Amino acid sequence: MEPAAAQAMEPGELDAMLQAAAEFGAHGDDAVRQFLEQFPLPKLLGVLQSEADVPGMDETVATCLDKVFSSRYGASFLPSYGAFIQAGLLANSKNIKQLACKAVIHLLDKAGDSAVAVDTFVQYNLYPLLINCLTEGDEEISAVSLDGIKRLAEIPKGIDIIFPPSGQGSVQLDRVAAQSSSMARIRILSLIAKLFAVSTYTATAICNSNLLSLFQNEIKDRRDMLKTLSALEVLYELVEHPHSNIFLLKTNLLQLIIDVINDSSGDSIVRSRATLIGGRLLSSADAFMAIDKNCVTNLLLAIDKILKMEDSQNTDEIESALEALGLIGTTSVGACLLLTDSSNVTRHVVEASFDRQGRGKQLAALHALGSICGVDRQENQMKLDNQAEERLKHLVYTTARNSPKMTPSAFLLSVLQQDPDIRIAGYRVISGLVAREWCLMEVCSKSDIINLVTDPNMEMTKLGMDARHNCCMAISKALSSSHLLHEPSLSELIGKLNEAVKRGPYLSERKRVEPQPVVVPAERF
Repeated sequence: MEPAAAQAMEPGELDAMLQAAAEFGAHGDDAVRQFLEQFPLPKLLGVLQSEADVPGMDETVATCLDKVFSSRYGASFLPSYGAFIQAGLLANSKNIKQLACKAVIHLLDKAGDSAVAVDTFVQYNLYPLLINCLTEGDEEISAVSLDGIKRLAEIPKGIDIIFPPSGQGSVQLDRVAAQSSSMARIRILSLIAKLFAVSTYTATAICNSNLLSLFQNEIKDRRDMLKTLSALEVLYELVEHPHSNIFLLKTNLLQLIIDVINDSSGDSIVRSRATLIGGRLLSSADAFMAIDKNCVTNLLLAIDKILKMEDSQNTDEIESALEALGLIGTTSVGACLLLTDSSNVTRHVVEASFDRQGRGKQLAALHALGSICGVDRQENQMKLDNQAEERLKHLVYTTARNSPKMTPSAFLLSVLQQDPDIRIAGYRVISGLVAREWCLMEVCSKSDIINLVTDPNMEMTKLGMDARHNCCMAISKALSSSHLLHEPSLSELIGKLNEAVKRGPYLSERKRVEPQPVVVPAERF
């Protein structure tokens, strides 16, 4: 389909078109087809290229064209209008430039043939123009262009435009970053994080292009706290992806993260984010096969240093450190390492779980303890090796003995008697710990614990109801394979648990109170 040249409009026709464009709201193919029959695309594009001085004209027409191109019928014209997209990306008008960026996304999403869309990119050299919009545009244009580049990476052959097989593309992101402002460099890091999440293929291409070194460069130079924090925020987004640690641990990023955590002169918010990144990097079993154990030990020592600062007024930093330990303890390999490491860092998690002096700290510690105990692992991986299990038991009993509660059962009961968020974290801890016989006996020794976890009226939120019911099922399952199952003194308790499990998480014993008519004697009035 050959595109028609942009056409000018007569003044009266222009007024009618602007009114129709302002009122155009439908996105369906039929509505778009009817609109374009009345106002052909060349004339609409001609308005954007005209020099007519009509207030709000650009914005009105650009908004209308965005609606046109968001339909499949409208998007089908875009491969034939690559020159207009190219001109739009180079335009000075924000409205036109933003329309061109959105048109790129519509081209990739709805034009039908991805090969044709890729050919349009190559023919009109659109990728370098999008990069320029990303680095030089305002916040809105930068965000839209980033989405467009990410979408390009998601279609067949699109990634070859960004990372050519020859390695010699028209745009080298590392070179662009080297010549850009600090804000533009952070935007490039955001693009790398988005591309990294597309697939392992794009992640490999990023690593092979040495683009992860851009993160190292930004983090290494800690003179500008905001710049360092921005880079860490983007890195935190990147490490959320399941395959990230396979690639990141091949670099020296973890050592840089440890350096940031150990930098006492730095800002606490920077150390907090770095701590969580360290935890995420070690949150999978594969991570421990890809990194030197000394580096892991150094990370635990850095976290231990934060948690030893008893006079610290920055609770966020303490909570982040506890959360990081929970992330590391998610896998059985990580949990074993935490419990047996010479730093004895897990004691902070157990002690903070028993401590009611700081709610946020206790909440973070309880969630971390639940993870270490295996609540997020497969059933056959909940329990750890003998050394780690003995260490866990010793920590819990020692901490309980040194606290006002004296016993683990009293501690668990006190947790369930607190506010809903703490209770939910408590359910998680119990669900993980009862896989151990010693904790199962502690739980069964306190009838009040069973009364609370089996009470269908205890929780008001779906999250709370699910956590409470999961806790019931965990206790019931642990009992089913324990000698305690046949203990006569526990028959009533076991019956309550069985009933609660069968009832499910959402059925309550509340009786509905029907409205009753009230008879009021006339003399009252």
